[in-house]
Amino acid sequence: MPEQWTIKKLLDWMTGHFTEKKIDSPRLTAELLLSFVLGKQRIELYVNFDKEVEKTNLEKLRGLVKRCLEHEPVQYLTGITEFYSISLKVSPSCLIPRPETELLVERAIEFLRTRTGTQYTCDLCTGSGCIAVAIAKNYPDVKIIATDICDKALSIAAENIAKYNLGEKIELLQGDLFEPVIKQLDEKNSSVSGGFDLITCNPPYISKPEYDNLEPKVKNHEPKLALDGGEDGLDIYRRIAANIGSHLKKGGLLLLEIGFQQGLQVKTLLEETKIFTEIKIEKDLSGNDRIVSAIKG
Repeated sequence: MPEQWTIKKLLDWMTGHFTEKKIDSPRLTAELLLSFVLGKQRIELYVNFDKEVEKTNLEKLRGLVKRCLEHEPVQYLTGITEFYSISLKVSPSCLIPRPETELLVERAIEFLRTRTGTQYTCDLCTGSGCIAVAIAKNYPDVKIIATDICDKALSIAAENIAKYNLGEKIELLQGDLFEPVIKQLDEKNSSVSGGFDLITCNPPYISKPEYDNLEPKVKNHEPKLALDGGEDGLDIYRRIAANIGSHLKKGGLLLLEIGFQQGLQVKTLLEETKIFTEIKIEKDLSGNDRIVSAIKG
């Protein structure tokens, strides 16, 4: 990296370097890194194109570029990501929210808007809290219990909840799937004793063969706990199907994100419970199976 650089020259240099090394979205990655180092919005880079960058910032940027070229996700480098038009904190303790998951959030909000009164929701495997936060920010009368087995992930979720002052709408519980919910019901008279109106989950669903062949950017940096769905990727879906009955109200909705080859298998698991009247598989914008929705009869 030459000694004197303007913002424009830096962006062009990084974009070229990232393109050569086949880094995803090279221009956007360059903008995100430079915005982070300079403490500016991305749009501000373009109105300060000719401004020279200080040496201390160049050194900081150099270190981040090196890590990026080693396929460390830019979201972990900056500690932030965008999801459903919301800026969220992320760390290597939690999965990076994907744009595809926004479809699940859209369907959740659409469902809630068809109902009246306070809607009680459970978000399993909440990770960064992205689904819970997006729902709570976009639907006023909701109470959400969000669970995750990982305390470090929950600490990130707690920061995201606090950032948007959603503490009265979202409660975090540590534990495996429904276990912390059951424990809470045992300990006190809960408003969700009759079940939830909506249950959402973006579980680990990568099969063992798929996990072994994941790209290094994902496999080497994102938490295995949030990716590994067992031998065939369906472990969590089986456990949800086996326990969903007592946790979902009649007329309530279950929304599951799935892998692109798992639609029919997850649909069959839910059909075998014989408690759902309507089970649908929906594709994302890329034409891949992405979510399964099911209404309890």
